[in-house]
Amino acid sequence: MTQTADAAAPVRQPEPKPTRRRVHRAWFVAAVTFVTIIGAAAFRSVPGLLIDPLHDEFDWSRGTIGAAVSVNLALYGLTAPFAAALMDRFGIRRVVAVALTVIALGSGLTVWMTAAWQLMLCWGLLVGLGSGSMALAFAATVTNRWFTERRGLVSGILTAASASGQLIFLPLLSWIIDRYDWRPAAVTVALAALAVVPFVWLLLHDHPADVGQKPYGATEFVPKPAPVTGAARRAVSVLFSAARTGPFWLLAGTFAICGASTNGLIQTHFVPASHDHGMPITAAASLLAVIGIFDVVGTIASGWFTDRFDARRLLAVYYALRGVSLLFLPLLLAPSVHPPMIFFIVFYGLDWVATVPPTLALCGEQYGEDSAIVFGWVLASHQVGAALVAFLGGVARDTFGSYDVVWYASGALCAVAALMALVIRRRAGGLAATV
Repeated sequence: MTQTADAAAPVRQPEPKPTRRRVHRAWFVAAVTFVTIIGAAAFRSVPGLLIDPLHDEFDWSRGTIGAAVSVNLALYGLTAPFAAALMDRFGIRRVVAVALTVIALGSGLTVWMTAAWQLMLCWGLLVGLGSGSMALAFAATVTNRWFTERRGLVSGILTAASASGQLIFLPLLSWIIDRYDWRPAAVTVALAALAVVPFVWLLLHDHPADVGQKPYGATEFVPKPAPVTGAARRAVSVLFSAARTGPFWLLAGTFAICGASTNGLIQTHFVPASHDHGMPITAAASLLAVIGIFDVVGTIASGWFTDRFDARRLLAVYYALRGVSLLFLPLLLAPSVHPPMIFFIVFYGLDWVATVPPTLALCGEQYGEDSAIVFGWVLASHQVGAALVAFLGGVARDTFGSYDVVWYASGALCAVAALMALVIRRRAGGLAATV
């Protein structure tokens, strides 16, 4: 009996379907973090836009309004060293969701305020505490937990999110205030905070182990650590230890002047100062937003320089050039935008947070394993400096009728910071020598 052709033909096995490479959950967490930080930029964009409208409506002095902004900036910095401890204790998702809700509450309640103490409570206390809980510690915690590879890329992207958010919200909020009123702008900030909460709650997992995955780039599964209860005590103990060393006060002092000349001065007072010279609020806010673009470029370039040059000398150059530019600013303010003003904006954007990489490098050189916590306290000094100038700048405007003295004084402070940076002693590693 012969076999038929069909029987003799070999049986063809179906080809296996190619497996799709799934995107690691860490990138979704990073994306939610990015969106959250962009939303947080709205909260930081509003104070400088509110000074003139609140002054016109309630007849509050600019010093009073600046005091509320200063409370906001100070709490943003002072909360930062403890934010990581809160996330270790209660989880990223809970802390961020509560922080966004507190910000929405504080911003929303300002619509009904009638007294200056209510501005201090809502925008100063509530928004300050909420935004401080989402400071650099938020991005650092997400990056360290979810990534073992591409950490530099992810941290750079998340840092850039703040500048991107400023670029988005400053022109939008200034247009709302100019076209309608400051109240719709405050409501916009509140709604932006609330809109992010569902994404945070549903997608922002605390640890890769929560979804049964390894951190991105890890070769082994990393179990979720138990809640840490002593992190806040360590933050305080490291502060007391570092405070007994000379380099800490030099780093904190230079970074306080950095905050004074950026967040406290330009971010808070540039728009009202430009408006004093006849420039429309929308145009001034757009210039401030452009700073956010060059902020990203300057930070990346500064990191490259820090790997190749003495961090102390870089800081001295950054602060000296910033001080010189502030001395020329009173001559540049005008009713319209002109090329010298654009040059100032581009330069100030490049120099805005260029001080961060060399300051981080010096913290690492001086304080070793404790450098991250020390930098948290140095960052707090940055915001305290910003808070002081946000308040004193408003007082100076009320007293002298212009901001000129503020620009000149800030330029002189930057010269002092340049000298302070040069006298920081080099150290190969470990703790700095005690004073």
